Amino acid sequence: MNMVQKSLLIAALLCGLMLPAYAASSESAPYEPLSGPGRVRWFAVSTVGPRSLAAGVVSSSWGTARNRPREYGPHWEGFTKRYGMRLTGVATSNGIEAGLGAAWGEDPRYVRSADKRSLKRIGHAARMTLMAYRADGTVAPAYARYSGIAGSNFLQNIWRVQSQNSVQAALTRTALGFAGKFVSNVFEESFRRDRH
Repeated sequence: MNMVQKSLLIAALLCGLMLPAYAASSESAPYEPLSGPGRVRWFAVSTVGPRSLAAGVVSSSWGTARNRPREYGPHWEGFTKRYGMRLTGVATSNGIEAGLGAAWGEDPRYVRSADKRSLKRIGHAARMTLMAYRADGTVAPAYARYSGIAGSNFLQNIWRVQSQNSVQAALTRTALGFAGKFVSNVFEESFRRDRH
């Protein structure tokens, strides 16, 4: 990640932090507040649910094929190390988001758009990458998500191999975390019919 990309990422995050809360628009499906057990369920499904585990297979396979990081090697043992490292990162990120979200009244779930137009749905998916519902039904910056994605990636520097424990590597993982959230939201818009 070069300096321009880092600057754009930081600027995007800062802009997201300055966005005001606003009422849910008619383009979203009706909002239902998240209960305590619902938050625990969200954490479990988002961490070890079928979609998350399948995404881990894909990303670990890609890392093994490219032998990144090299310390793990291009074999089954390397695959399992990559898979485990990804799983610890996802668990840490989701745990931070769920915990802070509970304290701040932020809902980590994705609520699909009620609009049927593709571009509007993609726009909704992009906006909800940086925004989240509050208990009162308003939508505001997803501070717990920012903290979860960025915080977990910097925290992971403690146990990651040397080639992946720098500030630059944590920033790259953070950017990829937000990109992954956007892709997940688009998947929800495109393929899922049921809501949480």
